[in-house]
Amino acid sequence: MAVGTGVTNARFLADVNHRSAAPLADPPFPATTVLYTAPDAPAALWVRDHPRASWAAVIAGRIASRPQAVWFTDPDPMKVAGQVHTLVDAARAQHTLPVLVTYAVPRRDCSGHSTGGTGDLATYRTWIESFARGIGPAQALVILEPDALGLADCLSPPERRDRFTALSEAGRALRLDAPHSRVYYDAGNSGWHPAGTMADRLRRAGATRYADGIALNVSNFNRTHDEVRYGRSVIRKLGNSRLGMVIDTSRNGAGPARGHRACDPPGRRLGHTPTLDTGVYGVDAYLWVKPPGQADGCAATAGTFDAQYAYRLTR
Repeated sequence: MAVGTGVTNARFLADVNHRSAAPLADPPFPATTVLYTAPDAPAALWVRDHPRASWAAVIAGRIASRPQAVWFTDPDPMKVAGQVHTLVDAARAQHTLPVLVTYAVPRRDCSGHSTGGTGDLATYRTWIESFARGIGPAQALVILEPDALGLADCLSPPERRDRFTALSEAGRALRLDAPHSRVYYDAGNSGWHPAGTMADRLRRAGATRYADGIALNVSNFNRTHDEVRYGRSVIRKLGNSRLGMVIDTSRNGAGPARGHRACDPPGRRLGHTPTLDTGVYGVDAYLWVKPPGQADGCAATAGTFDAQYAYRLTR
């Protein structure tokens, strides 16, 4: 059994499938679908530049060779369409499915390590429309704005209304201009907001109109079975049984750190290998949304690859 996959044993699968109180969406991807592995993922670039390093073989085999999401963080609307188009073209040439993350909403991460985003709602509207046009008719899996709803508490009431508007317009743009993409609204994680609170925010952000599902545990460490239960609770409260969920398992193999420290905590492990075949009803994918080894802002500057932290995740 691979590191971090213990929660997918037969007892867990039977438990979460049996206790679903309402029918959830069937797996949306054909069994032959393969996730895209980018040659320029953070771990892959580090291995390329450090081929003789003592950790290179382990990082190459355990991290760089695995499919990971690609994040789009540059707030310039003039650049994003080309960047996205390049990625989806590369994935299409390999007959694989890319996972893309939008991360440019105004006041992204509030005052945290990854603060930034586009300057205002109008600029974000242009940015997300360009992003969607970059995907165009291609197939893609999109994670929409990690933490945007979870961190809505940091916003003033007008800013919060703008946040919901931004996400609703993002969902609509993806539906119109990237019709073959599947869109998963970020819904935080099981250790953050009550399911009812998150469901209300998702509804106000247009998830019941535009989403194919919700994304959970992005950049976090909670155990997979806790995220499945939380996700099912959120979906039930939304009253929309067609929605599925995807779970970030990139660093949850050892569960959360003491006190749920979320910024590069020590002692964490890689979780379930990315797959579209989860064996759990209503769970569309286990993904490595957060590229393992990419720092949160404590082990190294946010967004940079820390080889030592990456190596420790493989232990």
